[in-house]
Amino acid sequence: MSVDFSKNATERPEPCNAEVVGSIPDWLQGTLVRNGPGLFSVGETSYDHWCDGMSFLNSFSFKNGKVTHRSRFLRSDTYNSNMAANRIVVSEMGTMAYPDPSKNFIFKAITFLNHTVPDFTDNAASNIIKYGNDYYATSETNYIRKIDPFTLETQDKVDYMKFLPVNLVSSHPHYDREGNVYNVGTSIAEKGKTKYIFFQIPAVTEKEKDKNTPALKKVKVICTVPCHSLLSPSYYHSFGMTENYIIFIEQPFKLDILKMATAYMRGVNWASCMKFFPEENTLIHLIEKKTGKKVEMKYHTGSLVVYHHVNAFEDDGHVVLDVIAYNDTSLYEMFYMSRLKKDISFQSNGYTKPNYRRFVLPIRSDKGIAVGENMVKLRYTTATAVKQKEGKLTCQAEVLCEGFELPRINYDFNGKKHQFVYGNIVEESVLSTQVAKFDTETKKMVHWSEENCWPSEPVFVPRPNGESEDDGVVLVSVINCIPGQSSFILILDGRNFKEVARANVNTELHRDMHGFFIPHTN
Repeated sequence: MSVDFSKNATERPEPCNAEVVGSIPDWLQGTLVRNGPGLFSVGETSYDHWCDGMSFLNSFSFKNGKVTHRSRFLRSDTYNSNMAANRIVVSEMGTMAYPDPSKNFIFKAITFLNHTVPDFTDNAASNIIKYGNDYYATSETNYIRKIDPFTLETQDKVDYMKFLPVNLVSSHPHYDREGNVYNVGTSIAEKGKTKYIFFQIPAVTEKEKDKNTPALKKVKVICTVPCHSLLSPSYYHSFGMTENYIIFIEQPFKLDILKMATAYMRGVNWASCMKFFPEENTLIHLIEKKTGKKVEMKYHTGSLVVYHHVNAFEDDGHVVLDVIAYNDTSLYEMFYMSRLKKDISFQSNGYTKPNYRRFVLPIRSDKGIAVGENMVKLRYTTATAVKQKEGKLTCQAEVLCEGFELPRINYDFNGKKHQFVYGNIVEESVLSTQVAKFDTETKKMVHWSEENCWPSEPVFVPRPNGESEDDGVVLVSVINCIPGQSSFILILDGRNFKEVARANVNTELHRDMHGFFIPHTN
């Protein structure tokens, strides 16, 4: 059986008790909030791309061995405008919306101008992030929407542009142990320059805990990096961070700003203005977190496309960087509705599966090192960084495994050396039917799957005071396609990857993107 990924979700805003099968650990107390597209047609109009669907939030609250579920559509301005018009009137990346034919010339002219200098959507359907004490639904535009993560009610609309000049922002920030948040955004043609801005949102102090002030008001710019191509900034979905460094991949998958400005007039979507340049190298930037200075060494590798970083860590004068990489941009193409509506066997036709790559970036001086010499001295990896000339290294990754995506680790090990990664198996298709635990040291993998079930991205929750990196549980939202059977939230043991319990939610779940677990505090 297959899933109809174009089917509109039905929200259930009131909490509903799930039927628990098995025994949920007593220590698991908290709420998993998941975000993804859930509304794909409005009136007679439909989105062209799955990622464009309007944000649909799900929460699974765990308390004293019980689970409650609820769901709501994000009440974004985009949602409200589309609902009021009973048609899609706000453009998304893969779907260009045009005014109702009945609208007058002035309305159409205003719509045209809005698309020449795009005011992006606030349909934040990618992830959940935390800034200060607040939680936000986010995509990759300059708008995020504050939410109540427990009732899923939509609150304030926040524009990054009011705090720093970024038009596009990553939906995967990093959090350090002190509560500071790090992120990156793209500033398009601000004062004639296009650049990447790396910024920090400081942790909330004791004095500020009761104040209702947006954490973004305290934003600090760490540094800016000019785009390699002035009018074609690179696309990115995430970045890496260690204790002392930020790692940014400037890949040859680029957004053409001039084409974007004329896309509406030409009758094409903004996604068509993105282009992959397979003949170009990928640049890897290493930035010191404390000083904001770029490491002088220049790191290059071949062309690739990265959406998700796994983790990064420092080891004996090196930065080790783990990513999920593709050789082309076919992943995005696979999610056009015209393709998803076909039998999923099409996925093997033109689908390029990703691989888990480990890069190693030496940070020692290369003075005295001969051209052609490999500067990687770590014995547990075959990754290389070969000196080309003074201050320039060409990096080749070690491939740890293939067909693995949506990686999640024990976040207590973020920026530290890790051993275990949890993710989805995408060997044959982008539509995963298996989740897995991968051991980066032994290269062994264990799986969970069930017939006619479609699992989401797995989220690892560590046991308080756990004894090992994998001491905890893995939470997976699972779509069950068997008629008469419930979809469920699955709880797997983080160590042996066996089922501990499941909670049947007695409602339809939908494919989503990313989730965020919020521990309950007494």
